[in-house]
Amino acid sequence: MAIKTQPTDASVPDFLDAATPARRVSEGHHIDEIMRTETGTEPVMWGPSIVGYGTYRYVSPAKSSRTEGNWPKVGFSPRKSAIVFYGLKDLPEGAALLPDLGTYTEGAGCVYVKRLDQIDLDVLRRLIRIAFGRGDDPPR
Repeated sequence: MAIKTQPTDASVPDFLDAATPARRVSEGHHIDEIMRTETGTEPVMWGPSIVGYGTYRYVSPAKSSRTEGNWPKVGFSPRKSAIVFYGLKDLPEGAALLPDLGTYTEGAGCVYVKRLDQIDLDVLRRLIRIAFGRGDDPPR
């Protein structure tokens, strides 16, 4: 079975400008700026609601319901109830650093943040670099 969420040609700035509530617009653009800096890549919309950076080939470990496809190395979605981050806890180094992030909750593969001002942006930057495969070194 293939992953259904795929890259699209939709505009990332238009998507971020349409976020609600109003604070999600500025938070979304700030996160986009951070992710562009830390990954060195331009964002791509994945499906209707995920802003992704980079790509990797995903193959689930489950033999009975094997899922595979391409997925962003890191990404986020500025949803009404929370900002959802993808990829930050997938690697052991990221999972180990996650408790230093600030106030968040976790889902199966996601990290949920209610407000950007409740997390440590330096830790977020480190988590992005780790997830993107740039290690814990600052970008040059």
